[in-house]
Amino acid sequence: MDKYNLIGRMNMCFAELELALAALHQQILPLPLVAAQVFSLPEIEKGTEHTAIEQISVEPHFGLPARNLALQHYQRLFIHHNRQHISSKAAVRLPGVICLAVEHAEYLALKQQITLINRLKAELEHIITVESGLTPEQRFDFVHNRLHGLITLNAYRSLTLLTNPDSVRFGWANKHIIKNVKRDDILTQLEKSLQAGRAVPPFSREQWAEQIRREIEDVSRLPQNAVLKIKRPVKVQPIARVWYQQQQKQVQHPCPLPLIALCQLDAGANVPKIGELLNYDAATVKHKYKPDAKPLRLLVKRLHLYTDISNR
Repeated sequence: MDKYNLIGRMNMCFAELELALAALHQQILPLPLVAAQVFSLPEIEKGTEHTAIEQISVEPHFGLPARNLALQHYQRLFIHHNRQHISSKAAVRLPGVICLAVEHAEYLALKQQITLINRLKAELEHIITVESGLTPEQRFDFVHNRLHGLITLNAYRSLTLLTNPDSVRFGWANKHIIKNVKRDDILTQLEKSLQAGRAVPPFSREQWAEQIRREIEDVSRLPQNAVLKIKRPVKVQPIARVWYQQQQKQVQHPCPLPLIALCQLDAGANVPKIGELLNYDAATVKHKYKPDAKPLRLLVKRLHLYTDISNR
Protein backbone atom coordinates (compact mmCIF):
# COMPACT_ATOMS: atom_id res chain seq x y z
CA MET A 1 0.00 0.00 0.00
CA ASP A 2 1.40 3.42 -1.01
CA LYS A 3 0.13 5.15 2.13
CA TYR A 4 0.51 8.74 0.97
CA ASN A 5 -1.06 8.11 -2.43
CA LEU A 6 -3.97 6.32 -0.71
CA ILE A 7 -4.48 9.19 1.74
CA GLY A 8 -4.51 11.67 -1.14
CA ARG A 9 -7.07 9.62 -3.06
CA MET A 10 -9.27 9.25 0.04
CA ASN A 11 -9.23 12.99 0.71
CA MET A 12 -9.92 13.81 -2.93
CA CYS A 13 -12.76 11.29 -3.14
CA PHE A 14 -14.38 12.66 -0.01
CA ALA A 15 -14.05 16.27 -1.22
CA GLU A 16 -15.73 15.28 -4.50
CA LEU A 17 -18.50 13.52 -2.53
CA GLU A 18 -19.21 16.63 -0.46
CA LEU A 19 -19.39 18.78 -3.60
CA ALA A 20 -21.66 16.26 -5.34
CA LEU A 21 -24.05 16.15 -2.36
CA ALA A 22 -24.16 19.95 -2.22
CA ALA A 23 -24.92 20.07 -5.96
CA LEU A 24 -27.76 17.54 -5.50
CA HIS A 25 -29.21 19.78 -2.79
CA GLN A 26 -29.28 22.70 -5.23
CA GLN A 27 -30.80 20.54 -7.98
CA ILE A 28 -33.67 19.39 -5.76
CA LEU A 29 -34.61 22.73 -4.15
CA PRO A 30 -36.39 24.29 -7.18
CA LEU A 31 -38.26 21.11 -8.20
CA PRO A 32 -42.00 20.84 -7.43
CA LEU A 33 -42.54 18.66 -4.37
CA VAL A 34 -45.61 16.48 -4.96
CA ALA A 35 -45.41 14.42 -1.76
CA ALA A 36 -42.98 13.83 1.10
CA GLN A 37 -42.99 11.99 4.38
CA VAL A 38 -40.04 11.17 6.62
CA PHE A 39 -39.93 9.58 10.06
CA SER A 40 -37.64 10.74 12.87
CA LEU A 41 -36.45 7.91 15.13
CA PRO A 42 -35.20 8.22 18.72
CA GLU A 43 -31.58 9.32 18.99
CA ILE A 44 -29.13 6.78 20.39
CA GLU A 45 -27.25 8.17 23.37
CA LYS A 46 -23.60 7.45 24.10
CA GLY A 47 -23.13 4.16 25.94
CA THR A 48 -26.42 2.63 24.76
CA GLU A 49 -25.28 1.48 21.28
CA HIS A 50 -25.53 -2.23 22.12
CA THR A 51 -28.70 -2.13 24.19
CA ALA A 52 -31.36 -4.48 22.82
CA ILE A 53 -34.12 -2.55 21.08
CA GLU A 54 -37.61 -3.51 22.19
CA GLN A 55 -39.58 -0.43 21.13
CA ILE A 56 -39.07 2.46 18.71
CA SER A 57 -41.31 5.52 18.67
CA VAL A 58 -41.72 7.24 15.31
CA GLU A 59 -42.32 10.96 14.68
CA PRO A 60 -43.67 11.68 11.16
CA HIS A 61 -42.96 14.84 9.15
CA PHE A 62 -44.78 15.90 5.98
CA GLY A 63 -44.36 18.20 2.98
CA LEU A 64 -41.62 20.84 2.86
CA PRO A 65 -40.40 20.21 6.43
CA ALA A 66 -39.94 16.54 5.46
CA ARG A 67 -38.06 17.46 2.29
CA ASN A 68 -35.79 19.86 4.20
CA LEU A 69 -34.99 17.19 6.81
CA ALA A 70 -34.14 14.79 3.99
CA LEU A 71 -31.80 17.27 2.29
CA GLN A 72 -30.01 17.89 5.60
CA HIS A 73 -29.73 14.17 6.25
CA TYR A 74 -28.02 13.39 2.93
CA GLN A 75 -25.15 15.70 3.99
CA ARG A 76 -25.00 14.56 7.63
CA LEU A 77 -21.55 12.99 7.57
CA PHE A 78 -19.72 14.13 10.72
CA ILE A 79 -20.03 13.68 14.47
CA HIS A 80 -20.43 17.44 14.90
CA HIS A 81 -23.70 17.19 12.95
CA ASN A 82 -25.07 15.29 15.97
CA ARG A 83 -25.92 16.76 19.34
CA GLN A 84 -23.22 16.32 21.99
CA HIS A 85 -24.87 13.48 23.93
CA ILE A 86 -25.61 11.41 20.81
CA SER A 87 -23.47 8.36 20.02
CA SER A 88 -20.99 8.64 17.17
CA LYS A 89 -20.91 4.84 16.84
CA ALA A 90 -24.50 4.54 15.62
CA ALA A 91 -25.47 6.22 12.37
CA VAL A 92 -28.67 8.26 12.54
CA ARG A 93 -31.48 6.87 10.40
CA LEU A 94 -34.26 8.86 8.72
CA PRO A 95 -36.57 6.56 6.74
CA GLY A 96 -39.04 8.12 4.35
CA VAL A 97 -39.44 9.35 0.79
CA ILE A 98 -39.50 12.64 -1.08
CA CYS A 99 -41.42 12.69 -4.38
CA LEU A 100 -40.39 15.27 -6.99
CA ALA A 101 -42.12 16.20 -10.23
CA VAL A 102 -39.57 16.17 -13.04
CA GLU A 103 -39.47 16.70 -16.78
CA HIS A 104 -37.26 14.46 -18.89
CA ALA A 105 -34.14 16.66 -18.78
CA GLU A 106 -34.43 17.08 -15.00
CA TYR A 107 -34.91 13.35 -14.58
CA LEU A 108 -31.72 12.59 -16.55
CA ALA A 109 -29.70 15.21 -14.64
CA LEU A 110 -30.82 13.90 -11.23
CA LYS A 111 -30.25 10.30 -12.21
CA GLN A 112 -26.72 11.19 -13.38
CA GLN A 113 -25.99 13.10 -10.15
CA ILE A 114 -27.22 10.32 -7.86
CA THR A 115 -25.20 7.78 -9.86
CA LEU A 116 -22.11 9.96 -9.35
CA ILE A 117 -22.75 10.24 -5.60
CA ASN A 118 -23.20 6.49 -5.19
CA ARG A 119 -20.03 5.82 -7.20
CA LEU A 120 -18.03 8.16 -4.94
CA LYS A 121 -19.52 6.54 -1.82
CA ALA A 122 -18.57 3.07 -3.06
CA GLU A 123 -15.08 4.27 -4.02
CA LEU A 124 -14.54 5.84 -0.59
CA GLU A 125 -15.62 2.63 1.14
CA HIS A 126 -13.34 0.53 -1.09
CA ILE A 127 -10.32 2.76 -0.38
CA ILE A 128 -10.85 2.56 3.37
CA THR A 129 -11.96 -1.03 3.84
CA VAL A 130 -10.14 -2.88 1.02
CA GLU A 131 -7.27 -0.94 -0.53
CA SER A 132 -5.89 0.20 2.83
CA GLY A 133 -5.42 -3.43 3.90
CA LEU A 134 -6.14 -2.35 7.46
CA THR A 135 -8.07 -4.17 10.16
CA PRO A 136 -11.25 -2.54 11.50
CA GLU A 137 -9.24 -1.49 14.56
CA GLN A 138 -6.58 0.23 12.43
CA ARG A 139 -9.06 1.93 10.08
CA PHE A 140 -10.38 4.21 12.80
CA ASP A 141 -7.08 6.05 13.20
CA PHE A 142 -6.41 5.98 9.44
CA VAL A 143 -9.71 7.76 8.71
CA HIS A 144 -10.06 10.06 11.71
CA ASN A 145 -6.52 11.43 11.53
CA ARG A 146 -7.47 12.86 8.11
CA LEU A 147 -11.28 13.24 8.20
CA HIS A 148 -11.77 13.96 11.88
CA GLY A 149 -15.20 12.98 13.14
CA LEU A 150 -16.38 11.27 9.95
CA ILE A 151 -19.23 8.80 10.52
CA THR A 152 -18.17 6.29 7.89
CA LEU A 153 -21.50 4.44 7.73
CA ASN A 154 -23.26 7.71 6.88
CA ALA A 155 -20.68 8.35 4.17
CA TYR A 156 -20.99 4.84 2.69
CA ARG A 157 -24.81 4.63 2.57
CA SER A 158 -26.01 4.99 -1.00
CA LEU A 159 -28.99 7.04 -2.15
CA THR A 160 -31.93 5.11 -3.55
CA LEU A 161 -33.63 6.50 -6.66
CA LEU A 162 -37.18 5.47 -7.60
CA THR A 163 -38.78 6.14 -10.98
CA ASN A 164 -42.57 6.60 -11.14
CA PRO A 165 -43.55 4.35 -8.21
CA ASP A 166 -47.26 3.87 -7.58
CA SER A 167 -46.95 3.43 -3.83
CA VAL A 168 -44.27 3.50 -1.15
CA ARG A 169 -45.05 1.81 2.16
CA PHE A 170 -42.87 1.28 5.19
CA GLY A 171 -42.21 -1.39 7.78
CA TRP A 172 -39.56 -2.98 10.01
CA ALA A 173 -37.16 -5.87 9.37
CA ASN A 174 -35.31 -8.15 11.79
CA LYS A 175 -32.61 -10.30 10.25
CA HIS A 176 -29.11 -11.76 10.45
CA ILE A 177 -26.24 -11.13 8.08
CA ILE A 178 -24.88 -14.57 7.19
CA LYS A 179 -21.61 -14.90 5.31
CA ASN A 180 -19.58 -18.01 4.51
CA VAL A 181 -15.88 -17.51 5.25
CA LYS A 182 -12.66 -19.51 4.91
CA ARG A 183 -10.49 -20.58 7.80
CA ASP A 184 -7.31 -19.03 6.39
CA ASP A 185 -9.04 -15.70 5.74
CA ILE A 186 -10.18 -15.55 9.36
CA LEU A 187 -6.66 -16.39 10.54
CA THR A 188 -5.25 -13.59 8.37
CA GLN A 189 -7.77 -11.18 9.86
CA LEU A 190 -6.88 -12.22 13.41
CA GLU A 191 -3.12 -11.93 12.74
CA LYS A 192 -3.63 -8.37 11.48
CA SER A 193 -5.58 -7.52 14.62
CA LEU A 194 -2.75 -8.95 16.73
CA GLN A 195 -0.10 -6.98 14.83
CA ALA A 196 -2.10 -3.75 15.21
CA GLY A 197 -1.17 -3.79 18.91
CA ARG A 198 -4.26 -1.89 20.03
CA ALA A 199 -5.96 -1.94 23.41
CA VAL A 200 -9.73 -2.43 23.20
CA PRO A 201 -11.58 -1.35 26.36
CA PRO A 202 -12.09 -2.76 28.91
CA PHE A 203 -8.95 -4.81 28.10
CA SER A 204 -5.33 -3.67 28.38
CA ARG A 205 -3.10 -4.05 25.33
CA GLU A 206 -1.65 -7.27 26.77
CA GLN A 207 -5.06 -8.74 27.68
CA TRP A 208 -6.44 -7.97 24.21
CA ALA A 209 -3.43 -9.57 22.52
CA GLU A 210 -3.84 -12.69 24.68
CA GLN A 211 -7.51 -12.97 23.71
CA ILE A 212 -6.67 -12.74 20.02
CA ARG A 213 -3.97 -15.43 20.44
CA ARG A 214 -6.59 -17.75 21.98
CA GLU A 215 -8.90 -17.06 19.07
CA ILE A 216 -6.10 -17.86 16.61
CA GLU A 217 -5.48 -21.16 18.40
CA ASP A 218 -9.19 -22.07 18.31
CA VAL A 219 -9.47 -21.37 14.58
CA SER A 220 -6.14 -23.07 13.76
CA ARG A 221 -7.38 -26.34 15.28
CA LEU A 222 -10.15 -26.56 12.69
CA PRO A 223 -9.65 -28.65 9.54
CA GLN A 224 -9.32 -26.76 6.24
CA ASN A 225 -12.75 -27.96 5.07
CA ALA A 226 -14.59 -26.80 8.20
CA VAL A 227 -17.79 -24.87 7.55
CA LEU A 228 -17.37 -21.35 8.92
CA LYS A 229 -20.09 -18.72 8.94
CA ILE A 230 -20.34 -15.22 10.27
CA LYS A 231 -23.89 -14.93 11.54
CA ARG A 232 -24.26 -11.41 12.84
CA PRO A 233 -27.58 -10.11 14.10
CA VAL A 234 -28.63 -6.76 12.66
CA LYS A 235 -30.67 -4.41 14.79
CA VAL A 236 -34.21 -3.90 13.61
CA GLN A 237 -34.19 -1.57 10.63
CA PRO A 238 -36.75 0.36 8.60
CA ILE A 239 -37.57 -0.87 5.11
CA ALA A 240 -39.61 0.46 2.20
CA ARG A 241 -41.86 -1.65 -0.04
CA VAL A 242 -42.29 0.01 -3.42
CA TRP A 243 -45.08 -1.05 -5.76
CA TYR A 244 -45.07 -0.58 -9.56
CA GLN A 245 -48.57 -1.12 -10.92
CA GLN A 246 -47.71 -1.49 -14.60
CA GLN A 247 -45.12 -4.20 -13.98
CA GLN A 248 -47.15 -5.76 -11.14
CA LYS A 249 -43.93 -5.78 -9.14
CA GLN A 250 -42.96 -4.99 -5.56
CA VAL A 251 -39.39 -4.08 -4.65
CA GLN A 252 -38.13 -3.93 -1.06
CA HIS A 253 -35.39 -1.46 -0.10
CA PRO A 254 -33.53 -0.87 3.16
CA CYS A 255 -34.47 2.64 4.20
CA PRO A 256 -31.96 4.25 6.58
CA LEU A 257 -32.34 7.54 4.70
CA PRO A 258 -35.12 9.01 2.56
CA LEU A 259 -35.71 7.51 -0.87
CA ILE A 260 -35.84 9.94 -3.82
CA ALA A 261 -38.84 9.29 -6.08
CA LEU A 262 -38.87 11.03 -9.46
CA CYS A 263 -42.38 11.39 -10.87
CA GLN A 264 -42.75 12.16 -14.58
CA LEU A 265 -46.27 13.56 -14.30
CA ASP A 266 -46.10 15.12 -17.77
CA ALA A 267 -45.63 11.60 -19.16
CA GLY A 268 -48.67 10.19 -17.37
CA ALA A 269 -47.18 9.04 -14.07
CA ASN A 270 -49.23 9.34 -10.88
CA VAL A 271 -48.36 10.85 -7.53
CA PRO A 272 -47.47 7.77 -5.43
CA LYS A 273 -49.42 6.77 -2.36
CA ILE A 274 -47.25 6.96 0.74
CA GLY A 275 -47.81 4.75 3.76
CA GLU A 276 -46.85 5.46 7.34
CA LEU A 277 -44.14 3.84 9.43
CA LEU A 278 -45.71 2.54 12.62
CA ASN A 279 -44.00 2.41 15.99
CA TYR A 280 -41.92 -0.74 16.48
CA ASP A 281 -42.76 -3.14 19.28
CA ALA A 282 -40.69 -6.35 19.49
CA ALA A 283 -43.44 -8.09 21.46
CA THR A 284 -45.81 -7.95 18.49
CA VAL A 285 -43.37 -9.19 15.80
CA LYS A 286 -44.47 -12.39 14.07
CA HIS A 287 -41.65 -14.47 12.58
CA LYS A 288 -42.12 -16.60 9.49
CA TYR A 289 -41.56 -20.32 10.00
CA LYS A 290 -38.20 -21.54 8.80
CA PRO A 291 -37.04 -25.19 8.86
CA ASP A 292 -34.26 -25.96 11.31
CA ALA A 293 -30.80 -25.52 9.84
CA LYS A 294 -27.82 -27.70 10.68
CA PRO A 295 -26.70 -26.72 14.20
CA LEU A 296 -23.55 -24.60 14.44
CA ARG A 297 -21.21 -23.93 17.35
CA LEU A 298 -20.21 -20.40 18.33
CA LEU A 299 -16.42 -20.25 17.95
CA VAL A 300 -15.44 -16.56 18.27
CA LYS A 301 -18.15 -14.59 20.02
CA ARG A 302 -17.00 -11.05 19.15
CA LEU A 303 -16.82 -11.94 15.43
CA HIS A 304 -20.13 -13.87 15.50
CA LEU A 305 -18.14 -16.74 13.97
CA TYR A 306 -19.75 -20.19 13.93
CA THR A 307 -18.53 -23.60 12.79
CA ASP A 308 -20.05 -27.03 12.13
CA ILE A 309 -17.16 -28.75 13.94
CA SER A 310 -18.11 -29.90 17.43
CA ASN A 311 -15.97 -28.98 20.43
CA ARG A 312 -13.94 -32.08 21.21
